[in-house]
Amino acid sequence: MKYVIYHNSRCRKSREALKYLQDKEYDFKVRDYIKNLLSIEEIVELIESLKIKPIELVRKNEAIWKENFKNKNLDDSQIISVLSKYPKLIERPIVTKGKISIIARPVDKLLNFL
Repeated sequence: MKYVIYHNSRCRKSREALKYLQDKEYDFKVRDYIKNLLSIEEIVELIESLKIKPIELVRKNEAIWKENFKNKNLDDSQIISVLSKYPKLIERPIVTKGKISIIARPVDKLLNFL
């Protein structure tokens, strides 16, 4: 089964994880979720495969979050909706194989996962 890397090309950590997969010649597919937005269903599946709460997928230091959502009391479905509209807020990179995923930061986390 192929790996999938949810990738943001503007993120250094994401580029490091992608390079690692390329260097080790793993069979993988790149999902650029900035150019091809994730659906609500895809985000829910990722959260389930990561075994985390939606808020744990949020990059809380991003200006978008701080300026618009930081002090709001959002429920899980609202957070997922925010992530679908603002993909830059999604933690990255995420690497998936089947129904299991990890946030591969630092890149060393890939060693145990692969």
